Amino acid sequence: MVRTTEGRFAISLLENRENALLFLKRAPGARLGADLWGFPAGHIEPGEGPEACALREIHEEIGDDCRILLLNRLGPVRDTFYGGVFEIHLFHYRWHGGVVSLNDEHSAYAWVERDDYRAYPVMDGIDEDIAYFGIWPRRYLNADRLPR
Repeated sequence: MVRTTEGRFAISLLENRENALLFLKRAPGARLGADLWGFPAGHIEPGEGPEACALREIHEEIGDDCRILLLNRLGPVRDTFYGGVFEIHLFHYRWHGGVVSLNDEHSAYAWVERDDYRAYPVMDGIDEDIAYFGIWPRRYLNADRLPR
């Protein structure tokens, strides 16, 4: 059986030199994931490539004053939390500096270290995204939120 794709998304994991990841807290009124922490991400528009979407979303969500370098990419992969209906493209960037300026989709940001990660209520799929790239050992992630 062929699954129907209901949406294509680009998700960006930004890692600084201290191995912390940039998390954005969704605004209280957000349509998806209100008050939860996640990564810069968004819907791939018609005619737009996945990497172009990733960069557009980074600039829309955290501003133009960021210096990043693409380290790795993965995709397309199918989501595991919503029945495989979403096509996901993941991008892992190294943060080389800048200033985070949030848009109105988010209420806060944090550079999260692996030892502090479990204190953050995160959106579905975040643990899986981190595991795909092997950024942190799996023991720091929520095992019950990883695919079997």
